[in-house]
Amino acid sequence: MNIAQIELLMYQVSGLLLPPVLIMIILLFFYAFFILGCFAAQYLQRLRNVYDYQRAVHSLNDTELDLRPRSVKGYRLFSHYQGNNSKTTTDLEVFALKELEKQRIVTRIAPMLGLVATMIPMGPALKALADGNIQGISENLAIAFAAVIFGLMTASITFWTASVKKRWFVSELNDLKTYLAKKEMQA
Repeated sequence: MNIAQIELLMYQVSGLLLPPVLIMIILLFFYAFFILGCFAAQYLQRLRNVYDYQRAVHSLNDTELDLRPRSVKGYRLFSHYQGNNSKTTTDLEVFALKELEKQRIVTRIAPMLGLVATMIPMGPALKALADGNIQGISENLAIAFAAVIFGLMTASITFWTASVKKRWFVSELNDLKTYLAKKEMQA
């Protein structure tokens, strides 16, 4: 197999990759808006329940089981801890990372897929340029630019929501740390 055959094979395979990459970009774009909706709902829950949360954090030292705080909507890390108070600080950190993992992956993958979907149509666009086919150039470039825009918008939304959620988790973990430190020293 010579170099020309390898180049032709790579060109043909890259053309076959475009439809699945475009489908993935569209799915990730819808996923980003789903995440944005979930984020807005959680934000509203946090606003509504901030006083319940503050009361719950302050009542963590109550020894009577009836007085122990329950979960608070919008405060996922705290609620996770309340569901199983044998969790350690490390367990809660792992929970927070797991909760953010999908968004962090999408934040990194979406621009890569956008770049892939940008580069694949560039080959046919350059071929159309060599043939003097202006319409072929514009069609391929439209796909290329749309794909990168969708990829970057997806990454922007998921990065922003993951960053704010990370701050929320750190804040909740910080609120629990004093209590957890006392509990771990007693054990």
